Amino acid sequence: MINNEDFLDEIGDNHIGSSAQNPIREDAFAITDDEKIEKIKKDVENILITLGMDLTDDSLKGTPNRVAKMFVKEIFGGLNPIRKPKASTFDNNYKYGEMLVEKNITLYSTCEHHLLPIIGRAHVAYISNGRVIGLSKMNRIVEYYSKRPQVQERLTMQIVQELQRALGTEDVACVIDAKHLCVNSRGIKDIESSTVTSEFGGKFKDPQTRREFLDYIKLETQF
Repeated sequence: MINNEDFLDEIGDNHIGSSAQNPIREDAFAITDDEKIEKIKKDVENILITLGMDLTDDSLKGTPNRVAKMFVKEIFGGLNPIRKPKASTFDNNYKYGEMLVEKNITLYSTCEHHLLPIIGRAHVAYISNGRVIGLSKMNRIVEYYSKRPQVQERLTMQIVQELQRALGTEDVACVIDAKHLCVNSRGIKDIESSTVTSEFGGKFKDPQTRREFLDYIKLETQF
């Protein structure tokens, strides 16, 4: 009979998500970022001391504070809705009616099971129904939802759903191809494998439109 701790380990090792939304507590923002940094700093100090590290060493003195600031303001900064990018849209005055693809968006996220990096590329597309969005906003949406403890399937869905809300159309798609260091550097230690996820909405569910999008992703960008 499997015990609860083994069961939770199995969920993590198999990268199973428990929710389509990030599991954030209702009181997540009851304290300020600075207060969070101070609390996390003490926790990091305790981890390093428990591991046997000498925090009086010049190389380690600033590590707890650096890690705490990185957690709150950088790699997990997307947890705070105040950092959500404003997804301004505009009338499609030039009447462009074909697919728009923003490919090879650099993606850095963190696996919520082991808190190790996820590194890859996101490819995002939409077909305008009268509104368009700035190209950089697509990158910022990817970045915002990436800066959380994540599961790749959830991240892919969140990017599509946010663009659907902003543009007022279901015709949005996203493909992510990423390496998970919890697979590449620990556990099975398979440095070659990567994970591909996709979410297709509206017209992208049509096989021909989907194939067009996937063909665009394969195009070699020339400078």
